[in-house]
Amino acid sequence: MDSGYLANSSTTSSGRYTLTAQALHWITAALMFVILPIAWVMVNMPKSAQFRGLLFTLHKSVGLTIVVLVAVRIAWRAKHPVPPLEVGLARWAKVAAGGSHWVLYVVLVGMPISGYLLDAAGGYSIFYFGLFSIPLLPNSPALSSAATWVHVAVGQWLVYALIFLHVAASIWHISVRRDGVLDRMLPKQEPGRG
Repeated sequence: MDSGYLANSSTTSSGRYTLTAQALHWITAALMFVILPIAWVMVNMPKSAQFRGLLFTLHKSVGLTIVVLVAVRIAWRAKHPVPPLEVGLARWAKVAAGGSHWVLYVVLVGMPISGYLLDAAGGYSIFYFGLFSIPLLPNSPALSSAATWVHVAVGQWLVYALIFLHVAASIWHISVRRDGVLDRMLPKQEPGRG
């Protein structure tokens, strides 16, 4: 990683997020689009399927990676404020953007934590990419059951809804408003470079 990457330590006058914030955003987004198909496949496989255990390990490992990235992202955001939104953007849209981002942060932290609790309190081992094990909690069927409800019955649907809302808002800004909001989360292009 070059020194210029982290040198951009505050929001820029162009209204863009810092390069670090951009990287954290896109890595987290990519991991979300990895973890969701893994979850769909693993829960629909027969329990005797050969690769089911591997998919569960990948799902848990990617989830733990996401929670760490989101924690870093929140810490980074605390020291590097969000660049201001377009002046002409309606107040409701600004409130909706800010609110949906914080709800997304809560869900992206809550899902891995509830996933950890359902396994750790349920006696299921958690091996981070097969490298090391995450400590379990004392066996608690009640805690594991509550965490399962949060993770499966509530959390997954919130994740789907928030990702849909985030992508739909991005498409709206790109195709309808054409206001360059997506540019805030992309590196600045040098003039004359394609």
